[in-house]
Amino acid sequence: MPCWYYDKKELRNTPSALDNIDYDTEMRYRREGARFIINSGLKMDLGCNTAATGVVYFHRFYMFHSFRQFPRYVTACCCLFLAGKVEETPKKCKTIIETARALLSDAKFSTFGEDPKEEVMTLERILLQTIKFDLQVEHPYSYLVRYAKCLKGDEAKLEKMVQMAWTFVNDSLCTTLALQWEPEIIAVALMYLAGKLSQFEVVDWVGRNNKHLRWWDMFVEDVTMDLLEDICHQVLDLYSQPASEAPPDSPPLSPKPIITTSPPSTKTNGQEKEKPEPPKAKPITVIAPAIPEVPPYPFPATFPAPPAHTSAYPPPYPNPPVAPPHIAAPPPVSIPPHIPTPPVIFPSYVAPPPHFAPAPFYQPTPPPAQPHRPYYPPPT
Repeated sequence: MPCWYYDKKELRNTPSALDNIDYDTEMRYRREGARFIINSGLKMDLGCNTAATGVVYFHRFYMFHSFRQFPRYVTACCCLFLAGKVEETPKKCKTIIETARALLSDAKFSTFGEDPKEEVMTLERILLQTIKFDLQVEHPYSYLVRYAKCLKGDEAKLEKMVQMAWTFVNDSLCTTLALQWEPEIIAVALMYLAGKLSQFEVVDWVGRNNKHLRWWDMFVEDVTMDLLEDICHQVLDLYSQPASEAPPDSPPLSPKPIITTSPPSTKTNGQEKEKPEPPKAKPITVIAPAIPEVPPYPFPATFPAPPAHTSAYPPPYPNPPVAPPHIAAPPPVSIPPHIPTPPVIFPSYVAPPPHFAPAPFYQPTPPPAQPHRPYYPPPT
């Protein structure tokens, strides 16, 4: 199976970066697409695993394609549609599109084109080829629950810590952590972060021995504090985004050849399919010349009678054609006198003689006489 984990240098050399989209803008597009998938899943009552699988498909897809080429909201709907079938919580494509229509503005929904269903169904084939049909995805949720059952301490604080770690896992989907580390490492790091914020210190755990310096050493190996701090900072950066002005919704579309005969198109910052405004032309006043009225033609009430000179012509073929008198009629057909009359081939029927009697159709043969069985007297 392909390896879906990348280092930070590879995450900065994505197709979107090669397409002149800066790193911060690409991260914003990933956050918006992931948040849209999560909100759509909640609106359609899908499980957390379905939404998380769709987000992972979304991040993997844009490691091979640019945001300029594929609008992120169309890709997000396609990822959620495929994730629903993989996680056995399928939803119709029509339902997902209706949910997207309710969550998105008119400008954002315009990226779906005239036939949104056809856009999503066509992109599904591209998505499957991009992720190389590797459909099974693991998430930190199952590891989070399993690790929490092994910890000992105050039940109330432990439950609060697990709930906070679960929220961090949901928010981590808006980052690229799913492209950097395995789900069990993400679960350990976010439990560590939740424990620090909820002031829950893990002192003892099930299965502890002398080799385990920390509680996560029993589950994962070679996880340093620097690694955990890096994962925690990537999640905390989501909550420290500056509340600046609303950025443009989408990147500009890929440049297309400009036809000189057509008016220049208006600039747009998004993938929204906006039509250029036509140039305003000055009104032209044309005065048409007056058309003279034509008097109506006086049609007669009835057709007139034929002219008198037409009766002077003779009718065609008044009499049937007759053979000229100088041509004699053909002689009658008769047998020449030198040829005798042909003999009669089939003579008339002759009755059979009176003494002739035809045999019947079937005469049964009498059975042969059976020989007499000899008599044997009984013994005395």
